[in-house]
Amino acid sequence: MSSLTLDAEALYKELLRGMRLQLAAYAVPPLLVGVASGGEWLVQRLQQDLGLAGEPGVLSSSMHRDDFSQRGLASSGKTSLPFDVNGVHLIVVDDVLYTGRTIRAVLNELFDYGRPASVKLAVLVDRGGRELPVQADLAVARVALPASQTLELARAPDGRLSFRVQDR
Repeated sequence: MSSLTLDAEALYKELLRGMRLQLAAYAVPPLLVGVASGGEWLVQRLQQDLGLAGEPGVLSSSMHRDDFSQRGLASSGKTSLPFDVNGVHLIVVDDVLYTGRTIRAVLNELFDYGRPASVKLAVLVDRGGRELPVQADLAVARVALPASQTLELARAPDGRLSFRVQDR
C-alpha cells in the first residue's frame, strides 16, 4: 500500500471550478459524458452542480479495449448516450488518466454513435505513464505512481468520493 493521499472531494471542487471555466467558452454548453464507472460518478455530480439540463452520457470502454480477451465485459458499465452526438461539443470526464488506452477505447465507442463537433477530456488525476498520445484538456492533479500500483476512485454510499492506491 502506498502512502500517497489524495483528497478526492477537494479535487472534485477544483474539477467543478475548471469545468465552469470550460463551459464559459461556449455559446451553447457542451454535453457531458463520463467514462464508466469513475467518470460516470463525476458527470452525475457535475451535471447537477453545474445546473445543466438533461442527463449526462456514459461511455463504456469494454467493447473496444485491446485487452478485451483478458478483461471481458464485466470490467466496465454500459454505454448510455441519451442525446444525439452528431455535431455537438462534448466533454468526456474520467477519474484517472494513465496509459491512454481506456480513452482510446471510449473514443472508438463514441464514434460508433456519430460524429461530434469536438471532444475535450477532463480528468481528476493524470498519473503519467502514457502508452498512447492522449492528453487531458483539464487535469486537476498530476501524480507519479509506479506501474505496480493502481489508483482508483471509490464512491461511498453517501456519494462521497475517495481514492484507493493498491499494489497490483
